[in-house]
Amino acid sequence: RLAEIAALKREAEDNPCRRPEAIKAKIAEQIAALLEPGRNFDPDRLHQEALMVASKADIREELDRLDAHVAAAAKLIAEGGAVGRKLDFLAQEFNRETNTLCSKANDVTLTATGLTLKAVVEQFREQVQNLE
Repeated sequence: RLAEIAALKREAEDNPCRRPEAIKAKIAEQIAALLEPGRNFDPDRLHQEALMVASKADIREELDRLDAHVAAAAKLIAEGGAVGRKLDFLAQEFNRETNTLCSKANDVTLTATGLTLKAVVEQFREQVQNLE
């Protein structure tokens, strides 16, 4: 470590651009340039980014899948018989969709609902394991 520190000090003495204050000034200059209003602003790029954020936040697909899984579970239960493994698989799918919902949540209420759903899914999974 001492050798590295000595080498850095020699390098900073030989090259003024390598001095900590010079590096700090350069970083401050670059940050100011990035924050400058209107500089390098591409409205099309902003539109693309907004679409990406909106599509990542869209939970409709997960809700549709959850509905399909609920219908499949209800059908299996109504059929009766040896359905433990199939219901266990559906419990895993419920868990995946719930995790995705929670990861997309940008709202405290949605996060709380997702966490409640996770608890219900876990209870369902435990009950299904008792069937096997």
